[in-house]
Amino acid sequence: MSAKPTSPKLTRTGPSSRIYFSQRLRLHYADWGNEDKPPLLLVHGGRDHCRSWDWVAEQFMDDYHVIAPDLRGHGDSQWSLGSNYAFTEYVYDIAQLIHQLELAPVTILSHSMGGAISLRYTGLYPDSVKKIIAIEGLGPPPKMLEEAAKQSSAERWIKWIDQVRGLAARTPRRYETIDDAIARMANENSFLSPEQARHLTVHGVNQNEDGTYSWKFDNYMHQFGPVMFDPEESGEMWGRITCPTLLVRGTESWASDPEEDGRLAYFKNATFKNIEGAGHWVHHDRFDEFMGLAKDFLAD
Repeated sequence: MSAKPTSPKLTRTGPSSRIYFSQRLRLHYADWGNEDKPPLLLVHGGRDHCRSWDWVAEQFMDDYHVIAPDLRGHGDSQWSLGSNYAFTEYVYDIAQLIHQLELAPVTILSHSMGGAISLRYTGLYPDSVKKIIAIEGLGPPPKMLEEAAKQSSAERWIKWIDQVRGLAARTPRRYETIDDAIARMANENSFLSPEQARHLTVHGVNQNEDGTYSWKFDNYMHQFGPVMFDPEESGEMWGRITCPTLLVRGTESWASDPEEDGRLAYFKNATFKNIEGAGHWVHHDRFDEFMGLAKDFLAD
């Protein structure tokens, strides 16, 4: 009898897909295992997905139990009923994930909207977070908020109703081929390498029944609710954070410098770093530089 052939061995395995529930929504997260290691939570930004963190997770998976959720309305998580993806619900979802998996005290690495969510959670539960990194996670720049404040409350509400009505009639954009979707991804961020653009797209689209491709995120993510981002409330929450905090910004991004605009002053224990030549996705645009910074900060 001939010997049974051996199977090739994977040197690095991808994450497991897991599910948890929050406010009756079925939410997805990627889990890289190593449950006996300290937990590291990776929280993506708006219209992104958990597999956007794959390169970062690979760097940390030997030393941490790495978990990356898909926010509601994103990736493989369920879409909200209705149209308003309120900031409060996102914070609740992250609080539920940390509570249900008993992750506290947790280390958090977050980007953009995910950074704003994570900083808010950390301010609410400062003892539950060991360290936090937020890449451009402070929300709209002060000048943008000043412009928005020139509108009356009624004007904002009417604008929101009109936007939602328009989105109700909008169908998800369809791309004839996966390469068309990849081209769109690359066009959105000129810093991405072809490999990055392909990876982010493959994990960021679903194939439709007719063979075309559409982005996984809910179209209603294209609008913001009529209630303004409150800078005073955010400042109060940031001031409650006690753990070491690293704020990161790309110099080529639309986000303003928090040291120059005064927002850094709200934090008691924060370090701020600009990364030259990076746009809004600092962890993609200048990966090696960002990882060196993150590893140095997280080292005990």
